[in-house]
Amino acid sequence: MVSASSDPTVPERYVSPTVAQSVKILVVGAFGVGKTTLIGSVSEITPLRTEETMTAASVGVDSLAGLDDKTTTTVAMDFGRITVSPEVVLYLFGTPGQRRFWDLWEGLADGAVGALVLVDPRRIEDSFEVFDQLELRTSMPFAVAVNQFPDAPYYDREQLRTALDLLSDTPIVICDARSKDSAAGALISLVEHALHFPASSKALA
Repeated sequence: MVSASSDPTVPERYVSPTVAQSVKILVVGAFGVGKTTLIGSVSEITPLRTEETMTAASVGVDSLAGLDDKTTTTVAMDFGRITVSPEVVLYLFGTPGQRRFWDLWEGLADGAVGALVLVDPRRIEDSFEVFDQLELRTSMPFAVAVNQFPDAPYYDREQLRTALDLLSDTPIVICDARSKDSAAGALISLVEHALHFPASSKALA
């Protein structure tokens, strides 16, 4: 029996003929914030993942504080696709969270119109270097999606904006990376924000 994910005749593998525009989006964030989960929940195709089992070599390098159940990590990228309207499809590229893989960001960012930055409210401080990295290596607009884990404290948007030192026009959405609708809403917020940036708006026109 051939599974749907391996059968090239299954429609999910093909973009609708009505689609006239494809848009590349980065999904970035610190280690363990839920990037792989978000792409997996929202992707209309079987996502491509480059996960490896974490070994003893990562002890003392990758902090697992608050991540007791995490046993794998992305080492190259995640990839998924979501059609957000009959005319527009988003291609999602998830970056590795660990600093030692950040050189991959430059290649992954090439051609992207914006980035969705995923934040874990239990470990807000882990995101500071991610924003520095994003601003250092790219000039693209970004939106922030706070992945509200069940055991995480809740902060309102203004508290988060202050803690993360974000500009007043940077979108902040509270989301559940496990929910397709919630993840899609975060991505749509990013696309709407990117429309206001000259370089991105040309790509989205």
